[in-house]
Parts: sequence; C-alpha cells; structure tokens
Amino acid sequence: MPAITLTIEGDRIRDIASFYDEINRVFMVGEDWTLGASLDALDDLLYGGYGALLGSDRAILIWRNMEASRQALGRDATRAHYLGKLEQPSTYETARIRRDLEALENGAGPTYFEIILQIIADHPSITLRGM
Repeated sequence: MPAITLTIEGDRIRDIASFYDEINRVFMVGEDWTLGASLDALDDLLYGGYGALLGSDRAILIWRNMEASRQALGRDATRAHYLGKLEQPSTYETARIRRDLEALENGAGPTYFEIILQIIADHPSITLRGM
C-alpha cells in the first residue's frame, strides 16, 4: 500500500493549543472526537488505527513553514506549558516538571517543538518532511 501524504500548515500554529487544532484538522478526519492537548495522545495517534491514518501503514508528513512552528512552540511556549503543569500539583509529578523546566532554562532541555519532532521520529512509519 502506498504511503498517504498529510500536510501540517505551520502558519496555523501560534501556540500549543493551535498546534493541536492543526493536528486535529489533519489527522482526525472522519472522527467524531478530537485529540486532547497531550504529547502522549500525539504519540498514540501516530501509531494509527483511526482518523487519517486508518488503514495506512505508512505516511509522509509534510510540515509547511516549519520554522514558524519552531518559534511558536519554542522556549517561551515550553516554559508556559511547564508552569501550567506546576499549578496542578495533584495532577502532575511536580519534581520532574521542575527538573524539565530547569533544564530548559539552562539550555539543556528540549522545547515543545523538539519533543514533537522526537515523538514523530520514534514512529518509523511516519516520514517527516519539513518545508
């Protein structure tokens, strides 16, 4: 079966919430539910089995204007993401979040964008092409 081609429009991504809006637009075609704003959910989505990946064993993911997304999901968005989690200590492991935030602040931790790229790379059936 040939690979399907899906396209993320980086110009639509301004922050983490709009990233998931774009992921839902591209991947959740034909579904009556949407993916929540969760890196774990993104990872699960890329295994396929529903939405645009249903029935496909390979996909080419074109990410247009990837540089705009890199900026939108960079250090500031990542910091805000971690700080938001720290405000919910009963939900998240705050010690780990503090370590992640400290690593980010020291330039050693990945940004949200870099984490997304790693998640995609962990799925060999998905070929990412940035533009």
